[in-house]
Amino acid sequence: MAQSVVVQVGQCGNQVGCRFWDLALREHAAVNKKGIYDEALSSFFRNVDTRSGGDGPDIYKGKICSLKARVRQSIKALLIDMEEGVVNEILQGPLRDVFDSKQLITDVSGSGNNWAVGHKLYGYQYRENIVEKLRKAAEHCDCLQCFFIIHSMGGGTGSGLGTFVLNLLEDEFPEVYRFVTSVYPSGEDDVITSPYNTVLAMKELNEHADCVLPIENESLFDIVNKIHQMINSGKLGSTVKQNSLVTSSAGSAKTVQEKPFDAMNNIVANLLLNLTSSARFEGSLNMDLNEISMNLVPFPRLHYLVSSLTPLYTLADVNVPSRRLDQMFSDAFSREHQLIQADPKHSLYLACALLVRGNVQVSDLRRNIERLKPSLHFVSWNQEGWKTGLCSVPPVGHSHSLLSLANNTCVKPTFIELKDRFMKLYKKKAHLHHYLHIDGMEQSCFSEAILSLSDLIEEYNELDATKGKDVN
Repeated sequence: MAQSVVVQVGQCGNQVGCRFWDLALREHAAVNKKGIYDEALSSFFRNVDTRSGGDGPDIYKGKICSLKARVRQSIKALLIDMEEGVVNEILQGPLRDVFDSKQLITDVSGSGNNWAVGHKLYGYQYRENIVEKLRKAAEHCDCLQCFFIIHSMGGGTGSGLGTFVLNLLEDEFPEVYRFVTSVYPSGEDDVITSPYNTVLAMKELNEHADCVLPIENESLFDIVNKIHQMINSGKLGSTVKQNSLVTSSAGSAKTVQEKPFDAMNNIVANLLLNLTSSARFEGSLNMDLNEISMNLVPFPRLHYLVSSLTPLYTLADVNVPSRRLDQMFSDAFSREHQLIQADPKHSLYLACALLVRGNVQVSDLRRNIERLKPSLHFVSWNQEGWKTGLCSVPPVGHSHSLLSLANNTCVKPTFIELKDRFMKLYKKKAHLHHYLHIDGMEQSCFSEAILSLSDLIEEYNELDATKGKDVN
Protein backbone atom coordinates (compact mmCIF):
# COMPACT_ATOMS: atom_id res chain seq x y z
CA MET A 1 0.00 0.00 0.00
CA ALA A 2 1.26 3.50 -0.87
CA GLN A 3 2.42 5.53 2.11
CA SER A 4 2.76 9.22 2.93
CA VAL A 5 4.59 11.49 5.33
CA VAL A 6 2.89 14.54 6.83
CA VAL A 7 4.90 17.69 7.62
CA GLN A 8 3.09 20.07 9.99
CA VAL A 9 4.62 23.55 10.12
CA GLY A 10 3.68 26.42 12.46
CA GLN A 11 0.79 26.86 14.86
CA CYS A 12 -1.97 26.38 12.29
CA GLY A 13 -0.26 23.43 10.59
CA ASN A 14 0.19 21.58 13.86
CA GLN A 15 -3.31 22.26 15.12
CA VAL A 16 -4.90 21.07 11.84
CA GLY A 17 -2.54 18.08 11.72
CA CYS A 18 -3.36 17.10 15.29
CA ARG A 19 -7.09 17.21 14.53
CA PHE A 20 -6.53 15.10 11.39
CA TRP A 21 -4.74 12.38 13.38
CA ASP A 22 -7.51 12.44 16.00
CA LEU A 23 -10.21 11.87 13.36
CA ALA A 24 -8.13 9.33 11.40
CA LEU A 25 -7.63 7.23 14.53
CA ARG A 26 -11.37 7.36 15.26
CA GLU A 27 -12.04 6.11 11.75
CA HIS A 28 -9.54 3.27 11.96
CA ALA A 29 -10.93 2.25 15.35
CA ALA A 30 -14.48 2.20 13.98
CA VAL A 31 -13.39 -0.10 11.14
CA ASN A 32 -10.70 -2.10 12.89
CA LYS A 33 -12.74 -3.53 15.76
CA LYS A 34 -10.08 -6.08 16.77
CA GLY A 35 -7.41 -3.43 17.16
CA ILE A 36 -4.87 -5.19 14.94
CA TYR A 37 -2.14 -3.29 13.13
CA ASP A 38 -3.22 -3.73 9.51
CA GLU A 39 -2.36 -2.53 6.00
CA ALA A 40 -4.74 0.43 6.27
CA LEU A 41 -2.89 1.75 9.32
CA SER A 42 0.47 1.32 7.59
CA SER A 43 -0.35 4.14 5.17
CA PHE A 44 0.36 6.75 7.85
CA PHE A 45 1.60 4.76 10.85
CA ARG A 46 4.58 2.59 11.64
CA ASN A 47 5.41 0.12 14.38
CA VAL A 48 7.83 1.13 17.10
CA ASP A 49 9.36 -1.68 19.18
CA THR A 50 8.39 -1.44 22.86
CA ARG A 51 9.32 -4.95 23.97
CA SER A 52 11.26 -3.69 26.95
CA GLY A 53 8.05 -2.28 28.38
CA GLY A 54 5.71 -5.15 27.58
CA ASP A 55 2.53 -4.37 25.71
CA GLY A 56 2.41 -1.11 23.81
CA PRO A 57 0.01 1.61 24.90
CA ASP A 58 -3.42 2.03 23.39
CA ILE A 59 -3.22 3.78 20.06
CA TYR A 60 -5.30 6.55 21.52
CA LYS A 61 -5.44 6.33 25.32
CA GLY A 62 -8.82 4.80 25.95
CA LYS A 63 -10.64 6.89 23.38
CA ILE A 64 -10.13 4.81 20.26
CA CYS A 65 -9.44 1.14 20.72
CA SER A 66 -6.81 -1.16 22.14
CA LEU A 67 -4.54 -1.62 19.16
CA LYS A 68 -2.13 -3.43 21.47
CA ALA A 69 0.82 -5.58 20.59
CA ARG A 70 4.49 -5.89 21.39
CA VAL A 71 4.84 -2.72 19.36
CA ARG A 72 3.45 0.79 19.47
CA GLN A 73 1.95 2.69 16.52
CA SER A 74 3.75 5.91 15.67
CA ILE A 75 2.65 8.50 13.11
CA LYS A 76 4.82 9.13 10.04
CA ALA A 77 4.99 12.85 10.58
CA LEU A 78 7.39 15.71 11.21
CA LEU A 79 6.20 18.49 13.53
CA ILE A 80 7.92 21.87 13.19
CA ASP A 81 7.20 25.11 15.02
CA MET A 82 9.44 27.95 16.06
CA GLU A 83 7.22 28.51 19.08
CA GLU A 84 6.98 25.40 21.22
CA GLY A 85 3.55 26.05 22.74
CA VAL A 86 1.31 24.11 20.33
CA VAL A 87 3.68 21.14 20.01
CA ASN A 88 3.96 20.98 23.82
CA GLU A 89 0.17 20.95 24.05
CA ILE A 90 0.06 18.01 21.64
CA LEU A 91 2.70 16.14 23.65
CA GLN A 92 0.69 16.62 26.82
CA GLY A 93 -2.62 15.68 25.19
CA PRO A 94 -4.32 12.37 24.39
CA LEU A 95 -2.30 11.93 21.17
CA ARG A 96 1.07 12.12 22.90
CA ASP A 97 1.82 8.41 22.54
CA VAL A 98 1.49 8.33 18.76
CA PHE A 99 4.10 11.00 18.05
CA ASP A 100 7.77 10.09 17.88
CA SER A 101 9.59 12.61 20.08
CA LYS A 102 12.58 12.38 17.72
CA GLN A 103 10.43 13.78 14.90
CA LEU A 104 9.85 17.21 16.46
CA ILE A 105 11.66 20.48 15.77
CA THR A 106 10.84 23.46 17.96
CA ASP A 107 12.31 26.78 19.05
CA VAL A 108 11.09 29.31 21.58
CA SER A 109 11.19 32.75 19.98
CA GLY A 110 8.89 32.31 16.96
CA SER A 111 9.20 34.03 13.60
CA GLY A 112 7.56 37.34 14.53
CA ASN A 113 5.01 37.12 11.69
CA ASN A 114 7.91 37.57 9.27
CA TRP A 115 8.36 35.29 6.25
CA ALA A 116 12.05 36.17 6.02
CA VAL A 117 12.72 35.02 9.59
CA GLY A 118 11.02 31.68 8.94
CA HIS A 119 12.48 31.11 5.47
CA LYS A 120 15.91 32.74 5.53
CA LEU A 121 16.88 32.62 9.23
CA TYR A 122 15.31 29.49 10.68
CA GLY A 123 15.37 27.69 7.34
CA TYR A 124 19.14 27.76 7.09
CA GLN A 125 19.61 27.32 10.82
CA TYR A 126 17.57 24.10 10.92
CA ARG A 127 18.22 22.85 7.40
CA GLU A 128 20.37 19.82 8.30
CA ASN A 129 18.10 18.84 11.17
CA ILE A 130 15.01 19.01 8.95
CA VAL A 131 16.67 17.00 6.15
CA GLU A 132 17.77 14.31 8.61
CA LYS A 133 14.27 13.94 10.07
CA LEU A 134 12.64 13.91 6.63
CA ARG A 135 14.97 11.11 5.56
CA LYS A 136 14.20 9.12 8.71
CA ALA A 137 10.47 9.50 8.12
CA ALA A 138 10.89 8.43 4.48
CA GLU A 139 12.94 5.37 5.50
CA HIS A 140 9.91 4.00 7.34
CA CYS A 141 7.88 3.95 4.11
CA ASP A 142 8.06 0.89 1.84
CA CYS A 143 6.34 2.78 -0.98
CA LEU A 144 6.54 6.53 -0.36
CA GLN A 145 3.92 8.20 -2.54
CA CYS A 146 3.76 11.80 -1.36
CA PHE A 147 4.53 14.37 1.26
CA PHE A 148 1.72 16.42 2.77
CA ILE A 149 2.65 19.88 4.04
CA ILE A 150 0.10 21.62 6.25
CA HIS A 151 0.74 25.29 7.01
CA SER A 152 -0.76 28.77 7.05
CA MET A 153 0.25 31.61 4.75
CA GLY A 154 -0.20 34.69 6.93
CA GLY A 155 2.30 34.18 9.76
CA GLY A 156 6.06 33.80 9.73
CA THR A 157 6.82 30.16 10.51
CA GLY A 158 4.01 28.59 8.46
CA SER A 159 4.66 30.72 5.38
CA GLY A 160 8.44 31.06 5.60
CA LEU A 161 9.66 27.79 7.07
CA GLY A 162 6.77 25.88 5.47
CA THR A 163 7.88 26.90 1.97
CA PHE A 164 11.52 26.32 2.90
CA VAL A 165 10.61 22.70 3.73
CA LEU A 166 8.80 22.49 0.38
CA ASN A 167 12.02 23.47 -1.40
CA LEU A 168 13.99 20.91 0.60
CA LEU A 169 11.56 18.17 -0.38
CA GLU A 170 12.04 18.99 -4.05
CA ASP A 171 15.82 18.84 -3.62
CA GLU A 172 15.94 15.67 -1.52
CA PHE A 173 12.96 13.71 -2.94
CA PRO A 174 12.41 15.08 -6.47
CA GLU A 175 10.32 12.06 -7.56
CA VAL A 176 7.87 12.19 -4.63
CA TYR A 177 4.70 14.27 -5.02
CA ARG A 178 4.32 17.35 -2.83
CA PHE A 179 0.77 18.16 -1.70
CA VAL A 180 0.36 21.42 0.20
CA THR A 181 -2.64 22.44 2.27
CA SER A 182 -2.33 26.21 2.68
CA VAL A 183 -4.61 28.26 4.92
CA TYR A 184 -4.92 31.81 3.57
CA PRO A 185 -5.62 34.80 5.86
CA SER A 186 -8.78 36.86 5.57
CA GLY A 187 -8.81 40.53 4.55
CA GLU A 188 -9.41 41.46 8.19
CA ASP A 189 -6.46 39.44 9.44
CA ASP A 190 -4.92 40.92 12.58
CA VAL A 191 -1.37 40.26 11.29
CA ILE A 192 -0.56 43.50 9.46
CA THR A 193 2.24 41.87 7.44
CA SER A 194 0.17 38.87 6.30
CA PRO A 195 -0.09 40.14 2.67
CA TYR A 196 3.72 40.23 2.45
CA ASN A 197 4.07 36.76 3.98
CA THR A 198 1.40 35.27 1.74
CA VAL A 199 2.72 36.70 -1.54
CA LEU A 200 6.32 35.71 -0.69
CA ALA A 201 5.08 32.20 0.09
CA MET A 202 2.99 32.09 -3.09
CA LYS A 203 6.11 32.40 -5.24
CA GLU A 204 7.51 29.28 -3.59
CA LEU A 205 4.23 27.40 -4.01
CA ASN A 206 4.10 28.38 -7.69
CA GLU A 207 7.56 26.97 -8.30
CA HIS A 208 7.90 23.96 -6.01
CA ALA A 209 4.50 22.39 -5.22
CA ASP A 210 2.75 19.70 -7.26
CA CYS A 211 -0.72 20.45 -5.84
CA VAL A 212 -1.93 23.18 -3.52
CA LEU A 213 -5.26 23.13 -1.72
CA PRO A 214 -5.89 26.79 -0.83
CA ILE A 215 -8.30 27.30 2.06
CA GLU A 216 -9.49 30.70 3.24
CA ASN A 217 -10.05 31.52 6.89
CA GLU A 218 -13.00 33.65 5.86
CA SER A 219 -14.77 30.69 4.24
CA LEU A 220 -14.10 28.47 7.24
CA PHE A 221 -15.47 31.15 9.58
CA ASP A 222 -18.63 31.52 7.46
CA ILE A 223 -19.16 27.75 7.39
CA VAL A 224 -18.77 27.38 11.15
CA ASN A 225 -21.09 30.33 11.72
CA LYS A 226 -23.69 28.77 9.42
CA ILE A 227 -23.49 25.44 11.23
CA HIS A 228 -24.11 27.16 14.55
CA GLN A 229 -27.05 29.12 13.18
CA MET A 230 -28.63 25.98 11.75
CA ILE A 231 -28.11 24.00 14.93
CA ASN A 232 -29.47 26.78 17.12
CA SER A 233 -32.49 27.28 14.87
CA GLY A 234 -33.23 23.56 14.82
CA LYS A 235 -33.23 23.50 11.00
CA LEU A 236 -30.87 20.55 10.85
CA GLY A 237 -32.98 18.42 13.12
CA SER A 238 -29.59 17.54 14.53
CA THR A 239 -28.05 16.75 17.85
CA VAL A 240 -24.63 17.91 18.92
CA LYS A 241 -22.48 15.38 20.72
CA GLN A 242 -21.11 16.12 24.17
CA ASN A 243 -17.61 17.61 24.24
CA SER A 244 -17.56 18.08 20.48
CA LEU A 245 -15.59 20.82 18.76
CA VAL A 246 -18.76 22.83 18.26
CA THR A 247 -19.88 22.73 21.88
CA SER A 248 -18.42 23.88 25.14
CA SER A 249 -17.53 21.44 27.88
CA ALA A 250 -20.86 22.17 29.48
CA GLY A 251 -22.62 20.96 26.37
CA SER A 252 -24.17 24.25 25.34
CA ALA A 253 -23.44 25.67 21.91
CA LYS A 254 -20.41 27.92 21.72
CA THR A 255 -20.62 31.24 20.06
CA VAL A 256 -18.26 31.29 17.10
CA GLN A 257 -16.59 34.41 18.51
CA GLU A 258 -15.32 32.54 21.59
CA LYS A 259 -12.88 30.23 19.86
CA PRO A 260 -13.69 29.44 16.25
CA PHE A 261 -10.35 27.91 15.36
CA ASP A 262 -11.01 24.41 16.68
CA ALA A 263 -14.13 24.01 14.57
CA MET A 264 -12.43 25.70 11.59
CA ASN A 265 -9.43 23.39 11.87
CA ASN A 266 -11.84 20.47 12.08
CA ILE A 267 -13.20 21.27 8.61
CA VAL A 268 -9.69 21.29 7.11
CA ALA A 269 -8.91 18.02 8.91
CA ASN A 270 -12.03 16.46 7.40
CA LEU A 271 -10.90 17.55 3.95
CA LEU A 272 -7.61 15.70 4.52
CA LEU A 273 -9.53 12.74 5.93
CA ASN A 274 -11.50 12.41 2.69
CA LEU A 275 -8.47 13.12 0.51
CA THR A 276 -6.48 10.29 2.11
CA SER A 277 -9.34 7.79 2.52
CA SER A 278 -8.44 5.81 -0.59
CA ALA A 279 -4.88 5.44 0.70
CA ARG A 280 -6.16 4.16 4.04
CA PHE A 281 -9.12 1.94 3.13
CA GLU A 282 -10.38 -0.42 0.44
CA GLY A 283 -12.61 0.77 -2.39
CA SER A 284 -13.96 -0.39 -5.71
CA LEU A 285 -12.47 2.62 -7.49
CA ASN A 286 -9.69 3.90 -5.24
CA MET A 287 -7.75 6.91 -6.45
CA ASP A 288 -4.03 7.20 -5.83
CA LEU A 289 -2.96 10.65 -4.67
CA ASN A 290 -0.50 10.94 -7.53
CA GLU A 291 -3.42 10.48 -9.93
CA ILE A 292 -4.84 13.77 -8.69
CA SER A 293 -1.79 15.69 -9.83
CA MET A 294 -1.49 13.75 -13.09
CA ASN A 295 -5.15 14.25 -14.04
CA LEU A 296 -6.01 17.64 -12.59
CA VAL A 297 -2.92 19.74 -13.37
CA PRO A 298 -2.55 20.25 -17.15
CA PHE A 299 -0.21 23.24 -16.66
CA PRO A 300 2.57 23.07 -14.05
CA ARG A 301 1.89 26.42 -12.35
CA LEU A 302 -1.90 26.09 -12.39
CA HIS A 303 -1.90 23.52 -9.62
CA TYR A 304 -4.28 25.25 -7.20
CA LEU A 305 -7.29 23.00 -6.55
CA VAL A 306 -10.50 24.45 -5.10
CA SER A 307 -11.98 22.04 -2.59
CA SER A 308 -15.55 21.57 -1.40
CA LEU A 309 -16.81 19.11 1.15
CA THR A 310 -20.23 17.68 1.83
CA PRO A 311 -21.60 17.18 4.37
CA LEU A 312 -19.90 20.21 5.88
CA TYR A 313 -20.91 19.52 9.47
CA THR A 314 -17.99 18.66 11.68
CA LEU A 315 -18.24 14.99 10.92
CA ALA A 316 -17.39 13.39 14.23
CA ASP A 317 -19.33 15.93 16.24
CA VAL A 318 -22.81 16.44 14.82
CA ASN A 319 -25.46 13.82 14.20
CA VAL A 320 -27.40 14.96 11.15
CA PRO A 321 -29.94 13.23 8.94
CA SER A 322 -28.27 11.72 5.90
CA ARG A 323 -28.39 13.96 2.83
CA ARG A 324 -29.90 12.52 -0.30
CA LEU A 325 -27.13 11.32 -2.58
CA ASP A 326 -28.06 13.56 -5.52
CA GLN A 327 -28.32 16.57 -3.19
CA MET A 328 -24.82 15.83 -1.93
CA PHE A 329 -23.43 16.12 -5.46
CA SER A 330 -25.33 19.38 -6.05
CA ASP A 331 -24.00 20.79 -2.76
CA ALA A 332 -20.42 20.07 -3.78
CA PHE A 333 -20.73 22.53 -6.69
CA SER A 334 -22.54 25.29 -4.76
CA ARG A 335 -20.55 28.25 -3.49
CA GLU A 336 -21.68 27.63 0.11
CA HIS A 337 -19.62 24.45 0.26
CA GLN A 338 -16.36 25.82 -1.16
CA LEU A 339 -13.42 26.21 1.21
CA ILE A 340 -12.46 29.46 -0.49
CA GLN A 341 -14.72 32.41 -1.34
CA ALA A 342 -15.51 31.29 -4.88
CA ASP A 343 -18.25 30.16 -7.23
CA PRO A 344 -16.87 27.45 -9.53
CA LYS A 345 -20.14 27.06 -11.46
CA HIS A 346 -19.69 30.49 -13.04
CA SER A 347 -16.00 30.03 -13.80
CA LEU A 348 -14.01 27.75 -16.08
CA TYR A 349 -13.07 24.17 -15.17
CA LEU A 350 -9.79 22.70 -16.33
CA ALA A 351 -10.55 19.41 -14.60
CA CYS A 352 -12.47 18.05 -11.62
CA ALA A 353 -12.06 15.12 -9.23
CA LEU A 354 -14.85 13.62 -7.12
CA LEU A 355 -13.77 11.49 -4.16
CA VAL A 356 -16.78 9.67 -2.74
CA ARG A 357 -16.93 7.61 0.44
CA GLY A 358 -19.55 5.13 1.57
CA ASN A 359 -22.10 2.87 -0.08
CA VAL A 360 -22.17 4.61 -3.46
CA GLN A 361 -22.18 2.88 -6.82
CA VAL A 362 -20.18 3.82 -9.91
CA SER A 363 -23.53 4.28 -11.67
CA ASP A 364 -24.49 6.92 -9.07
CA LEU A 365 -21.30 8.80 -9.86
CA ARG A 366 -21.82 8.68 -13.61
CA ARG A 367 -25.48 9.65 -13.36
CA ASN A 368 -24.72 12.72 -11.26
CA ILE A 369 -21.83 13.81 -13.47
CA GLU A 370 -24.13 13.66 -16.51
CA ARG A 371 -26.81 15.57 -14.58
CA LEU A 372 -24.43 18.35 -13.54
CA LYS A 373 -22.31 18.67 -16.71
CA PRO A 374 -24.69 21.00 -18.60
CA SER A 375 -24.42 23.62 -15.84
CA LEU A 376 -20.61 23.53 -15.65
CA HIS A 377 -18.16 25.25 -18.01
CA PHE A 378 -15.15 23.11 -18.98
CA VAL A 379 -12.28 24.15 -21.21
CA SER A 380 -12.96 23.07 -24.78
CA TRP A 381 -9.99 20.71 -24.92
CA ASN A 382 -10.95 18.79 -21.77
CA GLN A 383 -14.73 18.40 -21.83
CA GLU A 384 -14.43 14.96 -20.23
CA GLY A 385 -11.96 16.12 -17.59
CA TRP A 386 -13.43 14.13 -14.69
CA LYS A 387 -11.55 11.90 -12.28
CA THR A 388 -13.53 9.80 -9.81
CA GLY A 389 -12.69 7.79 -6.74
CA LEU A 390 -14.80 5.49 -4.56
CA CYS A 391 -13.81 4.43 -1.05
CA SER A 392 -16.14 1.93 0.57
CA VAL A 393 -15.57 3.14 4.15
CA PRO A 394 -17.76 6.16 5.03
CA PRO A 395 -16.79 8.82 7.58
CA VAL A 396 -17.77 8.16 11.20
CA GLY A 397 -21.40 9.09 11.73
CA HIS A 398 -22.37 9.35 8.05
CA SER A 399 -23.51 6.98 5.32
CA HIS A 400 -21.54 8.79 2.62
CA SER A 401 -19.52 11.92 1.89
CA LEU A 402 -18.03 13.71 -1.09
CA LEU A 403 -14.89 15.76 -1.60
CA SER A 404 -14.67 17.71 -4.84
CA LEU A 405 -11.32 19.03 -6.08
CA ALA A 406 -11.67 21.47 -8.95
CA ASN A 407 -8.94 23.01 -11.04
CA ASN A 408 -11.02 26.08 -11.75
CA THR A 409 -10.34 29.72 -12.62
CA CYS A 410 -12.60 30.76 -9.71
CA VAL A 411 -9.46 30.82 -7.57
CA LYS A 412 -8.34 33.95 -9.45
CA PRO A 413 -10.33 36.54 -7.39
CA THR A 414 -8.62 35.28 -4.23
CA PHE A 415 -5.24 35.96 -5.81
CA ILE A 416 -6.30 39.37 -7.17
CA GLU A 417 -7.51 40.46 -3.73
CA LEU A 418 -4.25 39.24 -2.21
CA LYS A 419 -2.26 41.24 -4.77
CA ASP A 420 -4.28 44.38 -3.96
CA ARG A 421 -3.65 44.00 -0.22
CA PHE A 422 0.06 43.47 -0.89
CA MET A 423 0.35 46.57 -3.09
CA LYS A 424 -1.35 48.81 -0.50
CA LEU A 425 1.48 48.02 1.90
CA TYR A 426 4.28 47.82 -0.64
CA LYS A 427 3.58 51.19 -2.25
CA LYS A 428 4.14 52.81 1.13
CA LYS A 429 7.17 50.57 1.82
CA ALA A 430 5.40 49.83 5.11
CA HIS A 431 7.22 47.40 7.44
CA LEU A 432 9.81 46.51 4.77
CA HIS A 433 12.69 47.19 7.16
CA HIS A 434 11.59 44.26 9.35
CA TYR A 435 12.29 41.97 6.40
CA LEU A 436 15.33 43.61 4.86
CA HIS A 437 17.49 43.38 7.97
CA ILE A 438 17.44 39.56 7.68
CA ASP A 439 20.54 38.14 5.95
CA GLY A 440 19.80 37.08 2.39
CA MET A 441 16.60 39.11 2.16
CA GLU A 442 16.60 41.86 -0.46
CA GLN A 443 13.92 44.14 -1.88
CA SER A 444 14.12 42.18 -5.12
CA CYS A 445 12.51 39.26 -3.24
CA PHE A 446 9.32 41.36 -3.00
CA SER A 447 9.34 42.45 -6.63
CA GLU A 448 9.97 38.89 -7.83
CA ALA A 449 7.18 37.56 -5.62
CA ILE A 450 4.56 40.04 -6.85
CA LEU A 451 5.66 39.43 -10.46
CA SER A 452 5.17 35.68 -9.94
CA LEU A 453 1.66 36.28 -8.58
CA SER A 454 0.82 38.68 -11.42
CA ASP A 455 1.97 36.12 -13.99
CA LEU A 456 -0.22 33.48 -12.34
CA ILE A 457 -3.26 35.78 -12.46
CA GLU A 458 -2.56 36.50 -16.13
CA GLU A 459 -2.49 32.76 -16.92
CA TYR A 460 -5.97 32.47 -15.40
CA ASN A 461 -7.08 35.54 -17.37
CA GLU A 462 -5.98 33.93 -20.62
CA LEU A 463 -7.98 30.80 -19.80
CA ASP A 464 -11.06 32.82 -18.82
CA ALA A 465 -10.87 34.59 -22.19
CA THR A 466 -11.49 31.24 -23.92
CA LYS A 467 -14.74 30.63 -22.01
CA GLY A 468 -17.57 29.95 -24.41
CA LYS A 469 -15.22 29.62 -27.37
CA ASP A 470 -14.85 26.33 -29.17
CA VAL A 471 -11.15 26.04 -29.92
CA ASN A 472 -10.36 23.14 -32.24
